[in-house]
Parts: sequence; structure tokens; C-alpha cells
Amino acid sequence: MRSHFKFSLSDMLRQHRRWEKTIAKAVKVTRKALVSTVSAKPSASKPAAKPRSVAKPAAGLQEIKAFGSNPGRLRMLRYVPAGLPKKSPLVVVLHGCQQTAEAYDLGSGWSTLARERGFAVVYAEQKRSNNGNLCFNWFRPSNVTRDRGEVMSIRQMVAKMASAHGIDRKRVFVTGLSAGGAMAAAMLATYPDVFRGGGVIAGLPYGAARDVHRALAAMKSAPERAGREWGDLVRAASPVTRDFPAVSIWHGTKDHTVSLSNADALLQQWLDVHGLEAAAYTQSDVDGHIRRVWKDASGKVAVELYLIDGMGHGTPLKPRPASRVKADTPGPYMLDAGISSSMHLATAWGLKKSPLLSAQKQAAE
Repeated sequence: MRSHFKFSLSDMLRQHRRWEKTIAKAVKVTRKALVSTVSAKPSASKPAAKPRSVAKPAAGLQEIKAFGSNPGRLRMLRYVPAGLPKKSPLVVVLHGCQQTAEAYDLGSGWSTLARERGFAVVYAEQKRSNNGNLCFNWFRPSNVTRDRGEVMSIRQMVAKMASAHGIDRKRVFVTGLSAGGAMAAAMLATYPDVFRGGGVIAGLPYGAARDVHRALAAMKSAPERAGREWGDLVRAASPVTRDFPAVSIWHGTKDHTVSLSNADALLQQWLDVHGLEAAAYTQSDVDGHIRRVWKDASGKVAVELYLIDGMGHGTPLKPRPASRVKADTPGPYMLDAGISSSMHLATAWGLKKSPLLSAQKQAAE
């Protein structure tokens, strides 16, 4: 019998199977769309899940874009504890090469100490466009001359904190590691009228180099100069003639990146600036490490030296027990040496827990 249909039965069956597959795919896609729509809508019995937010830096550092002419083209990041009263101290922190402000804060714990003891913190951060290794340019005269380059940018950060938060201008301190330590020494030399004290960790003396070649040579071995010559470099860096800041020098005895000879040169430099004799020190053991202290005529500590036994290149830390708020977290160039440089510096600068802050914390708990 001849069929009157245009297509054969086999053709019709094949076409039917194609339609079945197409419909099945359409149903599958529709079901997925419905499930997505339903899951996206908040339920009356179960609130919708909040979108996952991008994690903020643990220290809560906040960048400040506008703080002056910024001739050194640095970044400014600050940490100000909630409810910090006016006339509170300020600590300026300078990271080492290949580090960032956030990484150094995580390791050193300065923002944690600021929250616990009631002071503000400012981090100057280098940009790769200024230095490919993120080092502060402590060896370039254009960046370490008063009112020029990077030192001027850091000075402007202090001024910004004073105007915005009313910090106590008589209690401003600076510390740094490695290139940041050398830049901290430069800040103390160029602005001794701004800083009351400083901590130089694995750093170099002011004026140790004037270009990259001599900087690398100085890192291997500090230039040989008499104490008077080292002191003259500081005295020539600013118009200040007296009341120079107290200096705390920290260095690992096994540092093969910045030679220990630089700690000795720093010591000579600041002993000469303060008019102190090299042999007139007292020595003690602190957490298993040597501490030497030189005091001025009034009995105040003018220069101190910490020799961290067996430590390489980095900031010495003493991690806290798990039961306490984290501070001193080991990492690259942040070394567990059983002694906290941040804590000892803060204590030496009089940054102690105030009764008011302790009472507020107890009330909150």
C-alpha cells in the first residue's frame, strides 16, 4: 500500500525522537532556572545568606590619600583605635624591602598594641614605581634631606595625624626594619624636633651611603668612620642643636643581610650626638638577649642596644599565647626570637596601658 504522507514512517519516528530530546533539554534548563530563582529569594522562615564580603586587613589599616604635597610619592596608612582621646601618642612604622604595611603590621603587632595601650599608628608604604624591591630609598640624598623626598612625605603624614586627630606632638616616635630601619634613622636625623624617640631594627646609620653601589657595600660592612664623623652627619642634617631623640638599636648577631657592623656604627653615631662615652653603659639580660643602656646626665635612657643572639635578618618577635589577642606573628623577616621588639619599644616610650582604657575595656566586657 502506498503512503499518502510526504515523509516515510521511519523519517517520522526519527523526527519524533529529536523532538523528545529537545523537549527534555528544555525542561531540564527550565528546572535549573526555577531552582536558581527560588534559592535567590529570601524565605520567610530562613533568612537569605549574606553575600561573602572581601576580607579586610586584620589590622584595620586605612589609607589616607591626601596628606600634603607628598614629594616622595609614598602611601599613607593609619590605625586609630575607636574613641582615642586627643593628645594621644603616635608611632610611625616603616616596613622593610619586599614588605607591605599590612604584612609588617600583622607581624609586628603595632596596631594591636595601639588598641591595647591607647595610641595611633601611621605606616608609610613604598611604591614599586619608586623602588622595584619596595625598599625606602635611604641611600639617595634627594630622599633623606630635610624637607625633601621621602622624609618630607613621612613628616607630612605626622602633620596630617596632628591636624586630624590632635595627637600629642611631644610624643611622636618612629621605628623600622632594614631599609625601613635606615629610613627611621634618617627621620631621627633630619627631624629631631619632630620625634622624641626611635627604634632602628637591622638598619644602617644616617649617611652610610649616597647611591645604590655604596648602599650594597655598606650593608656588607659599615663604612669606617670615627664616632665624631658619624655624629657630624646627624648634626648637619637639621638646624636642631640639642634635645636629640632617644635611640634604640636592635640587631641579630647572625644577620648576613645587613652586617652587625652597622649596629656598631649606629651606636657610635648616636653616642656622639648625645655626648656619651662608649664605655659608660650598663648591661642586662632581657629574655635571653644582651641589652646595653647609656643614660644622659638627667638619668634618662638616651641610647640602648639590643643584640639578639643567633637571630638573622628581621624584626624580633615573641608570639603571644593562643588565649590572647594576636600580635607578633612570625613570617618573612618577622622572626620568633623570644623577645618582642614592638612591646619593648612601646614600653620604653611610655606607651603603657592607661587606667581609663582598662576601665573602658572591663565595662565593655
